[in-house]
Amino acid sequence: PGINPDRRAGTDASDIRARFRQAWSLDDDQRLVLMIGSGFRTKGLDRAIRALASLPLALREKTRLMVIGQDKPDIFLQLANKLGVENQLEFLAGRDDIPDFLQGADMLIHPAYRENTGTVLLEAAVAGLPVLTTAVCGYSSYIHDNACGIVVNEPFEQQQLNQPLSLMLQDDARRAQWRANGLAMAATADIYSLFDRAAELILAAAKSKQR
Repeated sequence: PGINPDRRAGTDASDIRARFRQAWSLDDDQRLVLMIGSGFRTKGLDRAIRALASLPLALREKTRLMVIGQDKPDIFLQLANKLGVENQLEFLAGRDDIPDFLQGADMLIHPAYRENTGTVLLEAAVAGLPVLTTAVCGYSSYIHDNACGIVVNEPFEQQQLNQPLSLMLQDDARRAQWRANGLAMAATADIYSLFDRAAELILAAAKSKQR
């Protein structure tokens, strides 16, 4: 992977979170679920909306799902209306302040149908944001191996997403542990040097041919 190091949580992470939540009118007992990426169908937004609708009523009413990306939201708004969660769903266009969202949210959901890599999974984890994703994502192994959240196995079943979402929103202690694990991964894992590694491989191959 070659994620941008600026996604890592800094020493001012708690201040950023406080400012963000105040700016977006999020009370302490409210939960913000973040979903980032264009191509809502491929990213599994319908799955995320169904999982949101499955939450117990009291939890559902204090949970917001913010979707950041470029795509047409119409069919997903229709689904949210049908399931009665239209007031909990908000669409935002692409932004340049994603690090603030990663600090202000309570978890990232990324239930993709297919995903070669899933860079956003690592961006969230190194920011200390617990991740709920599917095993088809190429980088989901980092989430599993470093215990930065929950990975839903294949073949996918909606209930396997619904239950972890409810758990992750309600279990403060486990969210804190997932956050700590993500920050530990940020400090130790080789996930920033994609271009350096590629250059090393190219040079090694060139030297091999010269021999």
